[in-house]
Amino acid sequence: MIDETHNPWTTLSSKSVYQNPWIKVREDQVLNPSGGEGIYGVVSMKNKAIGIIPIDEEGYTYLIGQYRYPLNEYSWEIPMGGGLLENDILESAKRELQEETGFTAAKWENICRLHTSNSVTDEEGFVFLAQELTAGETAFEETEQLHIRKVPFKEAVRMAMNNEITDAISVAGILKAAFLLQEQGKL
Repeated sequence: MIDETHNPWTTLSSKSVYQNPWIKVREDQVLNPSGGEGIYGVVSMKNKAIGIIPIDEEGYTYLIGQYRYPLNEYSWEIPMGGGLLENDILESAKRELQEETGFTAAKWENICRLHTSNSVTDEEGFVFLAQELTAGETAFEETEQLHIRKVPFKEAVRMAMNNEITDAISVAGILKAAFLLQEQGKL
């Protein structure tokens, strides 16, 4: 039987090698599960990743398009952003939805908790389903050049299945929402 509480890694030493307002990178000297010495690099995030799937009364959702610098390519995603570690994740989700789409929502459901790339980062993400939408004004950040695309939710599912949406939080959130909505007879 597997003991899921036992950590087979031993950290011998740890040093910070880089940080900025969003991330901190450290290098650990370790003993791996087989007892061999090695290094492990860890990217610690200073925010939680927050994604939102807004769905209006007609079954449409709203995707955000933007050029992603690390990938050197354009990306269609659900509205998302960072929430400070100490902040309430729902409040962060409400802020991100309003900033990126202009919408507020009367109905919220936390549908997903995930780790984005758990072999190198401790990033924790959450996805919310937002319904009963009210339109308002966007408030893009200085670093954002965003485009909003209204699509039937089923089109977003198709885009995720056909690799037109590749962002991990978006794909996981869209597919989880599709499953939940289908179980509720709403899709």
